[in-house]
Amino acid sequence: MTQGEHEARQDHSATIEAHHLLLAIADHQGATAGRLLSEVGLDRSGVRAALDREFEHSLTAAGVSAAFHLPPAGRRPKPPGIGASAKLALERAFTAVRKKDVDSAHLLAGILRARVGTVPRALALAGVDREALLTRTQTA
Repeated sequence: MTQGEHEARQDHSATIEAHHLLLAIADHQGATAGRLLSEVGLDRSGVRAALDREFEHSLTAAGVSAAFHLPPAGRRPKPPGIGASAKLALERAFTAVRKKDVDSAHLLAGILRARVGTVPRALALAGVDREALLTRTQTA
């Protein structure tokens, strides 16, 4: 969660979302979940690229050009809260193991169980089979 908060702050986001948690997991290649992501080509930079493509694709779908430059957002004085997608991922992770010892693989599985949202769209645009990755994560 701490690394997810760091990712949210880097994005100048008011909330920690599932994609921030995914970035945090991808940044830890030594952990099982990070290794599983790396095996499908999603190290931290791969996840960031997939998320950037998803953002551009969503803007285009809404009829908004992605070719614009916004000034950088200012620093947020308070820490980001937990957003809906991160909360759901955490709930799915805790429900799956029914204990307090949730590790990064459980959290990754919780993120991957989402069928709609930023992460599933980003994974699809990156050519990643979300269901296959979920299955591998659950058996790791």
